[in-house]
Amino acid sequence: MSARLRFALACAGVFVVLGGLVTAGVYLVVRQSLEYRTGLLTPERITIDGWRTFRRLDDPYEIARQRAMQVRAVYQRDTLGNVRTAGLIGIPAGAAGAFGLGWWSAGLVLRPLRRVTETARRVAQSHDLTERIGYDGPREELKELADSYDAMLARLARSFDGQRRFVANASHELRTPLTINRTLVDVAVRRPDATDDVKRLGESLLLVNTRHERLIDGLLALAEGEQAVLDRRPFDLTDVAEHVLDQAAAEAAEREVSMHRLLDSAPTAGEAVLVERMVQNLVENAVRHNHPKGEVWVTTRRRTGQVELVVANTGLQVPAYEIETIFEPFRRLHGDRLRSERGSGLGLSIVRVIAEAHGGTVTARPRDEGGLTITVELPAGESVP
Repeated sequence: MSARLRFALACAGVFVVLGGLVTAGVYLVVRQSLEYRTGLLTPERITIDGWRTFRRLDDPYEIARQRAMQVRAVYQRDTLGNVRTAGLIGIPAGAAGAFGLGWWSAGLVLRPLRRVTETARRVAQSHDLTERIGYDGPREELKELADSYDAMLARLARSFDGQRRFVANASHELRTPLTINRTLVDVAVRRPDATDDVKRLGESLLLVNTRHERLIDGLLALAEGEQAVLDRRPFDLTDVAEHVLDQAAAEAAEREVSMHRLLDSAPTAGEAVLVERMVQNLVENAVRHNHPKGEVWVTTRRRTGQVELVVANTGLQVPAYEIETIFEPFRRLHGDRLRSERGSGLGLSIVRVIAEAHGGTVTARPRDEGGLTITVELPAGESVP
């Protein structure tokens, strides 16, 4: 039940209570006013025409008194009945009027609050922390609420920007020594006098170095993907999927994984480079978390108001209760945290943030035969010529 409806119902309820109390009060006052009065209906004598006087117990006196009693009873009954009728009609009619007036008043009062709610909803959906309410009304409760919300958004924006800059700067700073390490190890391994132990150690170090480089690249992509995409340019998701599948063909063949593609036109808009990284992570995840002679299916299609990318693969059974955890950073299934060839644990986290930055969603479900089916939904765009 909305606040506007509750306020209108409260107004109607208050009117019913007050109207009932007023009607009951009027009823009691009128009834008391029309009660039997000795001095009025039973006087000591009755004078008619100014000279004929009758005392109590005289026949004409008693006849007149009985008639007066009948008139009082009828008048009292009819008057009290009219009061009850007026209450039964007036209270519901007044309650309906109070409900309508309360509904209109609540709408007028809550109009600025709806503006705050709409702004909060847009920020939640678009992740754009630069938007503000900017309420310029009089200094009162709603003005204070809007200003407090704007201040909170400003602090959140500064906090998130600071985190992104820290991750980006740290990643850039770490990339240089890793590149130097890879060069030094590669030179040491290729020396003519290098022993077999040195070569094996060098290969292990290069493998660890490669994993760290992938981790840094993933952190950079995660920091970039968490920013809302404001400069949206049209492109076809099918073209991106075809390009990624062509690049992944060699790795799939090496791992003996068959890839099947069913790519229909899927026009959308956004940052094509980020979407390519998203598709690449999905395809690499499907290939690497597979088994020999396994299969991968990649599908793009257009739905009403949206486009879909579906990547399904064979592999180990995935419990349904672990589905949500695969989108968390550094979380891996089946305890393969130390298997560096399967990635840094950021792949699906990057997929989610890139999809959400484009106004889309990502869902996953386990396949009965093993493996996963991951569906990405993005807003549909105009067809690319």
